[in-house]
Amino acid sequence: MENFDRKKHWENIYQTKELKEVSWFQPTPETSLDFFKQLNVPATAKIIDIGGGDSLLVDHLLDLGYQNISVLDISAAAIDRAKQRLGERANKVKWIIADAANFKPLEKYDFWHDRAAFHFLTDEQEISNYLETAQLNINPEGILVIGTFSEEGPKECSGIEIKQYSETTMTNRLKKFFEKIKCITVDHKTPSGTIQNFVFCSFRKLPPI
Repeated sequence: MENFDRKKHWENIYQTKELKEVSWFQPTPETSLDFFKQLNVPATAKIIDIGGGDSLLVDHLLDLGYQNISVLDISAAAIDRAKQRLGERANKVKWIIADAANFKPLEKYDFWHDRAAFHFLTDEQEISNYLETAQLNINPEGILVIGTFSEEGPKECSGIEIKQYSETTMTNRLKKFFEKIKCITVDHKTPSGTIQNFVFCSFRKLPPI
């Protein structure tokens, strides 16, 4: 996809579609919240939601008492929409406008969450950059949760080709720096009624050798 302007593409989507019109909309992001619950993530943990856009995950995390949340998205329009929705509560969140492929964190995180941003990276260099950034900026024993389209899921989203993963390919890709905790597959029903199969994997950062 030569000369593809990823930022422009996503700004356009968030400027022209309502929250409930986008395929990834979830009123309650149950799968993601379950990982927080099962892994006993403390309220003081430093959390980052990669590609969070105007997802409702941040609302639920604030409701649960999480105090140190960052939300990253490539689209300023998406971040603005989330801020408007949250009103004064938006001041409790750190908002980062950046491309996940070349994000340069200014702090380290205890819990790195990514639902459906990573699979948009199809270039080998960008995938490597992303994983290296995660490895360098997740605290020792920190958690990484990634959800992507599975090999049974769609091959593209929002007009862009994606990279599908299975439990095996995801684990193999990350095993140098991360130990798998668990993987699950889930069906996401889009607002239009389409079923999309996802694979979600959680990992713990390995101690340095």
